[in-house]
Amino acid sequence: MTTKNSAERVAVIGGGSWGTALAGVLARNGHDTLLWAYEDELVREINGSHTNSLYLPNIPLPPGLVCTGSLPEALAGRDIILLVTPVQVMRGVLARAAALIGPDTVIINASKGIELETLDTVSRVCADLLGEQALARYVALSGPTFAREVAGGLPSLIVAASRSEECARRVQTALSNPTLRVYTNNDVIGVELGGAVKNVIAIAAGISDGLGFGHNARAALITRGLAEMNRLGQAMGAQPATFAGLAGMGDLVLTCTGDLSRNRTVGIKLGQGQRLAEILAEMRMVAEGVKSAESVYQLARKLGVEMPIVEKTFQILHEDKPARQAVMELMARALKAEGV
Repeated sequence: MTTKNSAERVAVIGGGSWGTALAGVLARNGHDTLLWAYEDELVREINGSHTNSLYLPNIPLPPGLVCTGSLPEALAGRDIILLVTPVQVMRGVLARAAALIGPDTVIINASKGIELETLDTVSRVCADLLGEQALARYVALSGPTFAREVAGGLPSLIVAASRSEECARRVQTALSNPTLRVYTNNDVIGVELGGAVKNVIAIAAGISDGLGFGHNARAALITRGLAEMNRLGQAMGAQPATFAGLAGMGDLVLTCTGDLSRNRTVGIKLGQGQRLAEILAEMRMVAEGVKSAESVYQLARKLGVEMPIVEKTFQILHEDKPARQAVMELMARALKAEGV
């Protein structure tokens, strides 16, 4: 196993904005970093001009970052594999990769969501395809980070969660630099759930903004959305403190308020009256909250967890419920004590 302070050999699987940003961080930190991208033209551009105009325009990438379109080439002999593909295609990518991943390879997931078909978190998807033993070297990476700001060297904080303190610290060391501070955590499920639920609440907050409902309503959605996140987390064995941290409240506030949030943008356009199909057709990058609204809603129903904001967001997205009606139904719910 690679020693703590030595350069790592890292494969980053996914050449979208976040994968490219993290690959750039790793390469600048001195690690042998190979980025796998699906699009042939993107592979040529990153290797030729050290830019990613498709997903991260106007951000120069380090010359040491190499890109490949071959998954076997990307994975061969790597110490760390960083997964940054959309959650709904993660199983397919991992199925192709499973035989190529070494038994001691650290597996990081930086994508956020719940698999719709199975209602599994990515850690469970990894366990299904790589074996239960893979969970001992699995790290969930999440927090309030827009890819463009991380890639641009703006101060950012993130959390690496693992059952293994050694693996969490190793990822912390690999990614940390003067502009990216990484904290460790042992609550993998809490960090994964925070990343999935916050995208759904961000769509709800965007809808509220698009309807012109103001700052009070947005603050209420963030606060009550956090309560819903906490309820689901408790039902799945997460630590409540996780949701007060970077992967919970931190990421939730960023995604519900930041102009770079794709999920909030989807919500704003829905609130302004656009159809979901039209909105998604205009977007090159994935807004994970659209699929997560359904998977989180179904997971909450399965576990008997009350998540009214998630429920109404699901209905707006997937059952064509008028956004204004959904908000009014939330406001008309039976009065109760605040609680969690």
